[in-house]
Amino acid sequence: MTDPDAERRFTAIYDEHRPRVYAYAVSRAGRQLADDIVGDTFLVAWRRLDVVPPRPLPWLLGVTRNVIRERYRDEARQVSLAAELRAWVIEAGDDPADGVAERVAVLAALGALPDGDRELITLVAWQGLTPRQAAQVIGCSVATYFVRLHRARKRLRHALDARLVEITLPEQERTR
Repeated sequence: MTDPDAERRFTAIYDEHRPRVYAYAVSRAGRQLADDIVGDTFLVAWRRLDVVPPRPLPWLLGVTRNVIRERYRDEARQVSLAAELRAWVIEAGDDPADGVAERVAVLAALGALPDGDRELITLVAWQGLTPRQAAQVIGCSVATYFVRLHRARKRLRHALDARLVEITLPEQERTR
């Protein structure tokens, strides 16, 4: 299939089936996520246009179902990770031998970071990867990894500073 033919076929599939795919996405995931899910579904359709069957609706709805399932898995992983980080904070705060305020503050600040920042920092610090390996995991160049890591560390520092102020200042001084 030539590129113009592929574009025409994809456009026809999109125009004909987008409303049904959207309705299915809304019924399964809600309106807030439906547009993203439909976009991801048709991205898969474009990339795999050569395997899209002549009657594509069931195939498209299967792809939509898989996209939704992957989103829920990602969300469940995020919830699980956040719970784990909160548990570390509680554990660190309750352990008299390790009850150092800085440890609690670092874990809390790390838990407050977006997932991408946490990943950048922990790939090297906790997983023991080299910057080159971490960049490979993230899917970017080493230089880009270092730039992102620098920004993530900066955000961690800001979160940590805010957390340390919260820990060290009495309540009345924080509210002034």
